[in-house]
Amino acid sequence: MEPQAPAHAVPDAEAAAWLAKNVPRFACPDAEVEEIYWFRWWALRKHLRKDAGGRWVFTEFVTRPRPVSSGLGHHLMEGRWLRDQTWHDDYVLYWLKGNEGAPQPHLHKYSQWLAYALRQRALVTGDRSGLVSLLDDLVADYRRWEGSHRRSDGLFWQHDVWDAMEESISGGRKVKNVRPTISAYMFGNAEAIAAIARDAGRTELAAEFAAKAAELRALVQRTLWNEDRGFFCSVTEQFEPIPVREAIGYIPWYFGLPEPGRGYERAWAQIRDEQGFRAPYGLTTAERRDPTFRSRGTGTCEWDGAVWPFATSQTLTALANVLRNYPQDSVTRSDYLDAFLTYVRSHRFDGQPYIGEYLDEKTGAWLKGRDPRSECYNHSTFADLVISGLVGLVPREDDTLEVFPLLPEDSWPWFRLEGVRYHGRELTIQWDRDGRRWGGESGLRVWADGKLVAASPRLERIQGRLP
Repeated sequence: MEPQAPAHAVPDAEAAAWLAKNVPRFACPDAEVEEIYWFRWWALRKHLRKDAGGRWVFTEFVTRPRPVSSGLGHHLMEGRWLRDQTWHDDYVLYWLKGNEGAPQPHLHKYSQWLAYALRQRALVTGDRSGLVSLLDDLVADYRRWEGSHRRSDGLFWQHDVWDAMEESISGGRKVKNVRPTISAYMFGNAEAIAAIARDAGRTELAAEFAAKAAELRALVQRTLWNEDRGFFCSVTEQFEPIPVREAIGYIPWYFGLPEPGRGYERAWAQIRDEQGFRAPYGLTTAERRDPTFRSRGTGTCEWDGAVWPFATSQTLTALANVLRNYPQDSVTRSDYLDAFLTYVRSHRFDGQPYIGEYLDEKTGAWLKGRDPRSECYNHSTFADLVISGLVGLVPREDDTLEVFPLLPEDSWPWFRLEGVRYHGRELTIQWDRDGRRWGGESGLRVWADGKLVAASPRLERIQGRLP
């Protein structure tokens, strides 16, 4: 598809063998979904390098050897499904201990949800003891954010540029607005640290961070929920409302922050509205009805409406949590599939598979063009949306295996995901509506180490015990 570029740890000529060894195998009746699934793993492999100290790391740009922390949460959420976790073990140590035993100085350049993503990774790998060994580092990381970005009222502020979201409608490169991003990230991090502390038997620390999470939940709901807009919106330093809906208003659901039953879920109706976030080539980063939508130029990383895969993958992860955990009537599994398939179709440049920084919501044109730094941009998830979203493997702490597909029952007649390494077992998850595709029983079936552990004739939540 392209000439081999230098500096890849796994050259293109070895990519097929590397993928066969390390990536869960996925098949479905939509050939383009299959193609982009494999393309995204192929592109991720391009970012694997060794740093000066010999540790494996993942970069954001294929043209730059130094990792960037803005996509770190995405890297961990996507990479947790690789069968070999050696690379990500190294990558985590690079960030937390790679500066002569201390964190990398540029870890705090961008907002991030590191502790949360690490715990979500451990829920897949089952390596809770490894995570406990990082507890003090994660606590120190959290306290550093409190020292630099926590306001006296308990919320967190951020410049939009250091949210990795330059030139947004609601923010600016110098203003210290209170945004749904960083406070939601810190809520997720606090809950994760509390859970890790419980595993470590450190009850006082667990209670401290559980209280921090509870405080942030109350503050975000009270301060950032805009009742007139029916949305979580940014506010100024003086708590003045900023009257625009942006995709960042969905981030609280990524971490399960909003309390169910309080009406917040009506915000999700906006992903179905063409004056809201729905566009021909993806979910926009600001509502299309805003008078300043896409008014800040092109080519300097604007987040004033163009489609960013970074935000799309955050929104779809949040939507999966809503569909599974929140009673509501604003959004359905069909809406998830529609948004996901639009995301799939956006992965094109001149007819070839492509992932870049951001794209035009109407034409699908990548707004950085063929800029070498933008190609194979490692700043979002895709396979995670397939595995934990459409197929529906729900990572858990215990040995209950839970699968809750978000694929509507009247859509694909079959799919198969196999070679998934989960809690030290090998999983296969299969849907065959009429039993014809795979020559066996019909319905949804899940095997662990070759043993059938759960089954249903329908695409629905099923559970079984891991052997």
